[in-house]
Amino acid sequence: MSLGFNGDVVDFYQKYRRGYPAEAITTITGKFSLTHNDIALDLGCGTGLLTRPLAETVRAVIGMDPEPDMLARARQEGGTNITWMLGADTDIPKLTAVLGERSIGAVTIGQALHWMDHDTLLHALFPLIRPGGGVAVVTNGTPLWLHDNPWSKSLRASVEHWLGHKTTLTCGSDAEAQQRYAESLRANGFTVDTDTVEYEDELTIDEIVGGMYSALPPSKLPTPEQRPVLAGQIQRALEHDGPFIEHVRVTVLTGQVP
Repeated sequence: MSLGFNGDVVDFYQKYRRGYPAEAITTITGKFSLTHNDIALDLGCGTGLLTRPLAETVRAVIGMDPEPDMLARARQEGGTNITWMLGADTDIPKLTAVLGERSIGAVTIGQALHWMDHDTLLHALFPLIRPGGGVAVVTNGTPLWLHDNPWSKSLRASVEHWLGHKTTLTCGSDAEAQQRYAESLRANGFTVDTDTVEYEDELTIDEIVGGMYSALPPSKLPTPEQRPVLAGQIQRALEHDGPFIEHVRVTVLTGQVP
């Protein structure tokens, strides 16, 4: 089922979404003892920001997403041992017939589990994963509009004024969501652990605006004519708040099959 992340949103997503640090990939590879004999599944893969580095560690990866436009861009970006597949979390049971039980070394879900029915999904994934393998829920930082610093607060005020409502979506990065995911993993038979990678980066206004656009569905995305207007408003709102330092906290929540 499409969530509407298509069209221009795909371009903003590919250009402005932050890639995943090598330490996060190393954590997943080490936690599940992945080798070049393994198959992995990147669920909600988008344009493949997590799929491609994961593919370097295993024999093959299935990148699955419900958005045809996302997959089209993913194919353009390449990947020799990646199979791009149209599908959502609700399609996971069908993979058993294709792959067989206990055939997957790792399932990664990068900043996408908040769009899914995580309890039903994790129950369906458990029989697909080999012993010692598992699920990695990777949260790639906090949304730009939810940081506790002046420029983020100014950005949030500008966006809320433009949209006409509060922006509270955390994309699964908040502690409450992480706790729900961990409890669901345990309830479905996984052994749970959490690792983090933290670093700081300095953003430009263009990266802040583009990153914000990448998180909006097309129904909320300003038209091409409106975008310079909103970008100008954001620039004026943030002009006294620089430098724009983002503290990035990448969380790798893992559930391992005993």
